[in-house]
Amino acid sequence: MASVIVSPEGQLTIPGAIRIALGLEHGGRIELVEYEPGQYAIVAATASADRLKGMLHKPGVNLSIDEMNEIVRRKVALAAK
Repeated sequence: MASVIVSPEGQLTIPGAIRIALGLEHGGRIELVEYEPGQYAIVAATASADRLKGMLHKPGVNLSIDEMNEIVRRKVALAAK
């Protein structure tokens, strides 16, 4: 597990190994996705939306927004492990 320190300005320095694993370069963007209250996954915002294909149930199944959000949270949590 890697840890970082928050600067007085609220900035973080992400360790090099993590930047490489996420494919981040200078100026790259990340998203913090809450998968449980108070727990977040870091996701590179530069990733293609194609990687989301197949995460949800098959078309034709009616799900509420809350159900879809919960499925996405679980998949992100599994991918973060």
